[in-house]
Amino acid sequence: MSRWLILIAVLAWLTPVAAGAQSQLIQDIIVEGNQRIEGETVRSYMQLEPGSPFDASRLDRALKTLYGTGLFADVTLRRQGNSLVVTVVENPVINQLVFEGNKLLKDDVLASEVQLRSRVVYTRARVQSDVQRMLQIYRASGRFAATIEPKIIQLPQNRINLVFEINEGDPTEISAIRFLGNEIFDDEDLRSVIATSESAWWNFLTSTDVYDPDIVALDRDKLRQHYLKHGYVDFRVVSAVAELTRDREDFFITFTVEEGEQYRFGEIDLKADVKDVDPKALRAAITDVPGEVYNGTQVEKSISDIQFQLGRKGFAFVDVRPRTRRDREKRIVDITYEVREGPRVYVERVDIEGNTRTLDRVVRREVQLIEGDAFDTAKIERSRRRIRALGFFKTNDITPEQGSSPDRAVLKVKVEEQPTGELSVGAGFSTTEALIGDVSIRERNLLGRGQDLRLSFSLSLRRREIDLSFTEPYFLGMPIAAGIDIFNTNLDFQDESSFDQSTSGGRLRTGFSLSEALRISLNYQLRRDNIKNVGNTASLFIQQQQGVSVTSSLGYELKLDLTDDPITPRSGSLSTFGQELAGFGGTVRDLKSQARHTQFFPIGEQLTLSQTVRGGAVFGIAKDVRINRRFFIGGDSLRGFAASGIGPRDVATRDALGGEFFVTGSTELTFPLGLPEALGMQGRVFGDYGTAFGVVANGGVVDDTSPRLALGVGITWRSPFGPLLFDLSRAVLRNDFDETEAFRFSFGTRF
Repeated sequence: MSRWLILIAVLAWLTPVAAGAQSQLIQDIIVEGNQRIEGETVRSYMQLEPGSPFDASRLDRALKTLYGTGLFADVTLRRQGNSLVVTVVENPVINQLVFEGNKLLKDDVLASEVQLRSRVVYTRARVQSDVQRMLQIYRASGRFAATIEPKIIQLPQNRINLVFEINEGDPTEISAIRFLGNEIFDDEDLRSVIATSESAWWNFLTSTDVYDPDIVALDRDKLRQHYLKHGYVDFRVVSAVAELTRDREDFFITFTVEEGEQYRFGEIDLKADVKDVDPKALRAAITDVPGEVYNGTQVEKSISDIQFQLGRKGFAFVDVRPRTRRDREKRIVDITYEVREGPRVYVERVDIEGNTRTLDRVVRREVQLIEGDAFDTAKIERSRRRIRALGFFKTNDITPEQGSSPDRAVLKVKVEEQPTGELSVGAGFSTTEALIGDVSIRERNLLGRGQDLRLSFSLSLRRREIDLSFTEPYFLGMPIAAGIDIFNTNLDFQDESSFDQSTSGGRLRTGFSLSEALRISLNYQLRRDNIKNVGNTASLFIQQQQGVSVTSSLGYELKLDLTDDPITPRSGSLSTFGQELAGFGGTVRDLKSQARHTQFFPIGEQLTLSQTVRGGAVFGIAKDVRINRRFFIGGDSLRGFAASGIGPRDVATRDALGGEFFVTGSTELTFPLGLPEALGMQGRVFGDYGTAFGVVANGGVVDDTSPRLALGVGITWRSPFGPLLFDLSRAVLRNDFDETEAFRFSFGTRF
């Protein structure tokens, strides 16, 4: 009996303990407040299920997990008996994302940078992240005063429209740039070295006076290169600090520098063991001279020249390292150029990148190396020049990269397209006629095929001209240019020579290279000229020219280009010589010859002196030379004098008769104006001189061979609208019967 009593007592004691344990387990999970999200989905995120204990740590993890989904603005967990009640407040869904107030940055630019978009769940964290991201973009554009405020428009079904109200503010300009620690170069010198500039009225077309941390970082390197160029090997930029004013409208930038001492070149040595390469040829490529001021730019040039010489022998991947030893006491730098040989390399293939419009074959045909050729840096350099000469690309570069094996190279031709359509407008003002104008429309890369199409109009008080020209540079796939010109011109020479002239005709052209620098062009021309409206008071010589003449001629031109750059030469020479023989049918019989030579001289790093000489002669063959075949000099051919301003002239009528011979020259110095380089403005000082003479006429004609001279100044501006040229000149040597012109300008744009 006593055993049964003990058993009953034990069971009675265990029963409430088991019941208490059972009461600590979750029997049910109830989800409340959810609208779009299924309750089962909420439970799956929590990683809890009926039968799990009411454990504080597990409930805390479930709470954090629900917040971490980004789906809920608020979550609460509470116990209701043996049930866990989960109450959620769902984040709304974005119905539409709108940007307001943005003008500098378009909607598509901002939308590509933010995380939020339509049908994405809205969270405050994402909004703040997107706001900061957009502010960074505006700051990179120099808009540090920009503000962005997100606004929410509530919609039914827990949806919203999110509006970013943007105030872009004004550009945060650089008020002042200061340098600390500089003694060798003053602040003005160093400001001319760096890309960043202080705000000024002339910077309205550039952004160099707007703070950009990336450009400031680049300026640190520019300063170092500048000091290395002048021998300051120990130079370093201690800091570059940009301080924003309280009104967030301006920056003050301070560069702190340590210049150190100036060094000179010490011993210069070369260590090279390259098979089949004469070390003397490599030593000749080193331009460093012991005792001269150390020049980092010169060291880089020596490395480049050594690599160039080795590249001509087929070594594409040669490592040239300058080992320097610095003697701080003597302040000299000894340099040993160590050349490490690589294998001879052959071209595996040529890849062209960046030509979004121009066809691959247009670029490829200018590359002087093809698959299987031995690597040759000289040919690569010529290829760069030929691609640049096309005028289709803003930049071009050819770099060798490792191919499928050590003796194979892939040539990467990287180009950046630029507009090749041109709309040019020219105008001039002279003492004899008021405003002269012409308009020309041209596409130099038609449909990306490299073809040249030009349609020009010249309109003025006395000129009406239309000219259609087309050129195929690679006719039938061969390196032979072929072209055609069709023209119609009506000229009013009443004020100059008391006649009108109408001309119509065409020309067939072809051309090809005789060598890398020498090119020949051939042409056949057929034209009809009508000298008409000759007044009774006109010169007797001109009255005799009245009527129609037909010219059927063959011509050629030789062009020798020895310049350093085909677009903007600074050294070298450019020469042309051409002749035209008329008499293959028609009524005109003569031989016309012209020559031109220009020499370029670099003066320092920024000045360029050019000297141009032109000359021409025309000889009649059993006939006198007609007036329309003569040389009328002035205007662009002799600045300071009007068109047809010099040359033989009838004393009584003052009619210009044109010369059978002419010689002109021009000496011009191009120089910077002290404005930021990004503005693209250069000044010019020039002297133009020349004479025109030779006429077969009766008495009363002035035919003076004395030279004329005009001096002038000009400005060339590479503006965003195209190149603008302004010339102001004055004739200082002239004859009484010459006609002068004081001002001439022209401008154009590209599209």
